[in-house]
Amino acid sequence: MSKTIRTPEDRFKNLPGYDFSPNYLEVGDGLRMHYLDEGAKDAPVVLLLHGEPSWSYLYRKMIPVLVKGGFRVLVPDLIGFGKSDKLTEKAAYTYQKYIDWTNDFLRELDLQNIHLFCQDWGGLIGLRLVAAMPDRFAKIVASNTMLPTGQHKVSDAFKSWLEFSKNSPAFDIGLVIQMGTATDLPDEVVAAYNAPFPSDEYKAGARIFPSLVPITEDDPEGIKNREAWKILAQWEKPFLTIFGELDVITKGGERVFQKLVPGTKGQAHTTLQAGHFIQEDAGEELAGLLVEFYNK
Repeated sequence: MSKTIRTPEDRFKNLPGYDFSPNYLEVGDGLRMHYLDEGAKDAPVVLLLHGEPSWSYLYRKMIPVLVKGGFRVLVPDLIGFGKSDKLTEKAAYTYQKYIDWTNDFLRELDLQNIHLFCQDWGGLIGLRLVAAMPDRFAKIVASNTMLPTGQHKVSDAFKSWLEFSKNSPAFDIGLVIQMGTATDLPDEVVAAYNAPFPSDEYKAGARIFPSLVPITEDDPEGIKNREAWKILAQWEKPFLTIFGELDVITKGGERVFQKLVPGTKGQAHTTLQAGHFIQEDAGEELAGLLVEFYNK
């Protein structure tokens, strides 16, 4: 049976650029989820969802720009990441559980009229929630993400990543982030990405996440994603794509959204000179584009 562990608080002391106040709520069966909540409580809500293997630290450059733009910015750490609780067994994590945990978060805070930004697994989770509760969401920005159905060929880059995440003896989170950025990260920033993971025991979620992506046609989550696409194919509210030109994992994925989602028509879709972790490479520029889009 998986046990629940919590990263010691002193691991998060003096992280560069991350002086936000912590907030916590309970999801699932008593798991503590950490989130940032910045800006005026009565302002329009922007929800920033991170992916693998990052945490809310990824959004530190964007939060101040969005708050200045007039928004309340909410950034949860997914279970298994950041300051949120971690389960020690890989089998304790499933795609559906991530949907449920994040759903609990939205319901606990009763978030309405959400302006969503989702990158990487933030999209795999966030877009499923949009399909399940379309009335809660006002606008969507998808960045370096996808909603895979298991019906299409998997890239060699993803296969290599899958193998690395499962079998690499030292799964260095900070190094993974560095490999996915176009800019050189300072040592203290790389260390900040490693902060939530004092040992391999804390990395079960980070290691298993890539294996949860549906890559076969009979994967139950791929079937659920096909159902979600049926809802997104009718989504007429504003939907913008901002992808990184240098991201080998998701490059070209924006065309799928632009072809299938009606709300993408006439939007100012953008490609930035950035890698997979576009928030690191172009955080302030990206946040500026979000302010423009969300306020339009």
